[in-house]
Amino acid sequence: MATTPLTGKRELQSIAHRAMLQRGLLPDFSPAVIAETNRITQAAVASGGATRDLRDLLWASIDNDDSRDLDQLSVAEPLAGDAVRILVAIADVDALVEKDSAIDGHARTNTTSVYTAAEIFPMLPEKLSTDLTSLAEGQQRLAIVMEMVIAGDGTMTASDIYRAVVLNRAKLAYNGVAAWLDGTAPAPPKIATVPGLDEQLRIQDRVTQALKRVRHSRGALRLETLEVRPVFEEGVLADLLPDEKNRAKELIEDFMIAANGVTAKYLEKKGVPSLRRVLRTPKRWERIVALAAESGDRLPPTPDAAALDAFLARRRAVDPVRFADVSLSVVKLLGSGEYALQQPGEPSDGHFGLAVKDYTHSTAPNRRFPDLIAQRLLKAALAGQASPYTNDELATLARHCSDQEDNAEKVERQVRKSAAALLLAPRIGAQFDGIVTGASDKGTWVRISGPTAEGRVVRGFEGLDVGDRVRVQLVHTDVARGFIDFAAARRKP
Repeated sequence: MATTPLTGKRELQSIAHRAMLQRGLLPDFSPAVIAETNRITQAAVASGGATRDLRDLLWASIDNDDSRDLDQLSVAEPLAGDAVRILVAIADVDALVEKDSAIDGHARTNTTSVYTAAEIFPMLPEKLSTDLTSLAEGQQRLAIVMEMVIAGDGTMTASDIYRAVVLNRAKLAYNGVAAWLDGTAPAPPKIATVPGLDEQLRIQDRVTQALKRVRHSRGALRLETLEVRPVFEEGVLADLLPDEKNRAKELIEDFMIAANGVTAKYLEKKGVPSLRRVLRTPKRWERIVALAAESGDRLPPTPDAAALDAFLARRRAVDPVRFADVSLSVVKLLGSGEYALQQPGEPSDGHFGLAVKDYTHSTAPNRRFPDLIAQRLLKAALAGQASPYTNDELATLARHCSDQEDNAEKVERQVRKSAAALLLAPRIGAQFDGIVTGASDKGTWVRISGPTAEGRVVRGFEGLDVGDRVRVQLVHTDVARGFIDFAAARRKP
């Protein structure tokens, strides 16, 4: 049967709504949230003398082409020698979203925006997240600023946090900035028309390269997994295309990692409990060691982030085309990050993948509730006030945010699989090369490309494990349930 618009985007939207409800997530805002949002008519303005006026700086945002919920801006100021002062401004969402309000209650329930192949379910009403609490181009907004002094060798020598008013001079997109930085395309028009912005971005790029070198020298993992984005043509799903990393995405990623570390250390110094983002030592290290051995490499018998990163670097150099497959296998075996209550003075589990001990989420308060929590903790610490959350509340929220993040990922994965099933439905009997991405008592899973999709191996899965390469045949799809079933044709070397 030919695909029609009804069986395309609209069908996927219906699937997404059902999946949200099944996972305990709210797909729609309640009347109370809508009424509360309607009463907010303008962006928050500064009050008191503790807010700095930084509107004259060359702030700019870099995000996806179609993103409007802009959480962060950045700017650089060269200092004596090779040092650079980096400022990262984070939207002051708390200035409009009051704790325990109806809007806050919705955000607290979902804890994250959910990005499905059919529809985005924002954590906050779009009147806020894409307008009044967004660091939109040409709009002055309140922000929390993380200031970092980075030496020429990439080490951070000083940091501070304060409130400020900022003004976004240019809304830039990842792909255009990356192509310009790589020298494969001219500067995007907004870079060319804002005097000094081109040099600003080149300075920021140099600093992030230095930050990256320091992180990797400490064992931060250079992982690269393929995300996919849906392509619709007149309401019909036409393809699922890889959405790969680039230099501009890494620039923002490196600054956000640094800023999140500054937040964690600041709260610790102020004696304020916080939610840390942790990735514990991997339990399936022995399988990672076995994967390395299968490629003729070696890893130590006990978890070692620096050794794992060195292995990943070697695999990227030897086989860059299939490096994403290796990365995906390692990501699956590392396990999921989670949120945990951090009491001042107590040891932290840290983040194995980033090779850091002090790390939180604080740079995306329009999209993630833990970041809004961190913002409220920061503002209380800055004002010398008590924490707005008790330790018991934070411990409960840590578990809830971890659970809801997992549920949101399951919704996104379910809709992505329904989208892939929609594309693959006419190709029953076709064969694909794949890589095993999951193997447990619950089932064996394989990822294919063309389109990028993941499905279950229902026949011939015996002996397969994460990282194995296999030839599979498509035997069944179920769009409504997001099922894609394969039979293993043969194992590949």
